[in-house]
Amino acid sequence: MDVLAALGHGFLVALEPSKLFFALIGVFLGTAVGVLPGIGPALTVALLLPVTFKLDPTGSIIMFAGIYYGGMYGGSTTAILINAPGESASLATALEGNKMAKAGRGGPALATAAIGSFVAGTFATIGLAFLAPWLVEVAVKFGPWDYFALMVLAFVTVSATFGDSPLRGLTSLALGLVLGLVGIDKLTGAARMSFGVPELLDGVEITTLAVGLFAVGEALFVVSKRHKGDDVIQPIKGSLWMTREDWRRSWGPWLRGTLFGFPIGALPAGGAEVPTFLSYSTEKRLCKHPEEWGKGAIEGVAGPEAANNASAAGTLVPLLTLGLPTSATAAIMLAGFQQYGLNPGPLLFAEKPDLVWGLIASLFIANAMLLIINLPLVGLWVRLLAIPQPWLYAGILVFAAMGTMAAKASVVELSMLFAFGFLGFLMRRYDYPVAPMVVGLILGPMAEQQLRRALQISLGDPVVLIENPISATLLAIAAVALLAPFAMQGLNKFKANED
Repeated sequence: MDVLAALGHGFLVALEPSKLFFALIGVFLGTAVGVLPGIGPALTVALLLPVTFKLDPTGSIIMFAGIYYGGMYGGSTTAILINAPGESASLATALEGNKMAKAGRGGPALATAAIGSFVAGTFATIGLAFLAPWLVEVAVKFGPWDYFALMVLAFVTVSATFGDSPLRGLTSLALGLVLGLVGIDKLTGAARMSFGVPELLDGVEITTLAVGLFAVGEALFVVSKRHKGDDVIQPIKGSLWMTREDWRRSWGPWLRGTLFGFPIGALPAGGAEVPTFLSYSTEKRLCKHPEEWGKGAIEGVAGPEAANNASAAGTLVPLLTLGLPTSATAAIMLAGFQQYGLNPGPLLFAEKPDLVWGLIASLFIANAMLLIINLPLVGLWVRLLAIPQPWLYAGILVFAAMGTMAAKASVVELSMLFAFGFLGFLMRRYDYPVAPMVVGLILGPMAEQQLRRALQISLGDPVVLIENPISATLLAIAAVALLAPFAMQGLNKFKANED
């Protein structure tokens, strides 16, 4: 009952005209950038961080969440119409969705994707509302050693999840941890790695790193490829509406996709890619029309899209309750919280209930907005694909520079922005994931602080990290997560040599 009362209060906050306006901007921008291949929600939130630093914190966080949900919706449009997923999580949708579009059933494919996302997003948000308070009660009992172990687990799982190579992910994380050491040591007051530059005494700005790596780095990478897409925009033929048979074949995949997406999205090594492909393979096995599979089976669109959107709500569970990001967008949203001096975690529910429950309630509203926006405006989203890439990325560079200067007018800050942008370009060029670096900068100082607190309490005895059951369990899981990818690589090489 407490949850229902808190959620009711959250709706009072979310239904304020200003909050509704922020939610509308978020879902509209999110859908638009989800449609554009290569421009994901993480990049959009990163671009908006320096612009929104003086705005209302609750409204801004609601807008960021709307962008996240909208990006998950929008990615399916290009996946279905031109076989170019706007987000990696929409890859599974493209497999059957584009076949449906080519067969003249683009309308029902887009409809089942939009309605499935709405159904999954609604159920997953209900799960978020009821699961989050329970996790908060657990997290309140955590000691500093438990928090440190939890952050070590986050470091390892994020590094192993993003990119194809765990070693490259760990390298990216290490760069972020080193950047987290820059500035004044909060315990001793000594300057660390500031190299005599006064602007570095406050540390590296998370927004500068995020905008540099995601926005500037992506723009430079696209320019370096000089690739002009030959994709032809597929016109939508026939009716946009689903038939009774389409509805009958879609509701099961919607529910199963939700059951895949929400719990896996909430895991430290979750994300949206795993549940979408699990949903795809499950629907392929359960499909009563195997002859249609590979030619445009509607189940192959309904299930993955539901899993995709449910995972977005799942990702917010560890972010809000424990302060742990499990996706690139969640990492940038964590930077958004810190921009306003807010630290997601169990105390946030007690200190800022209006913000937390207003955000959760706004997700229900955002879902309804997205359904209303997506079905009638498909034609508009398709026209966005015609924007020339040089114009698009030139605008991103200008917006990134202006936003950074508005947040902190400094030559040093602008120089760091483009230095991080060039680093982001090199990391993409050599296939190093950029998200672990942002996570390292955000969570590194927090992990250091918790480790110091734990050692102070234990009078410098490191055994305290493994003598408590929760921290010992988390560190053991982290060790398994760290060693498993390398063990699998060795096993695959061994099998290859035997063959």
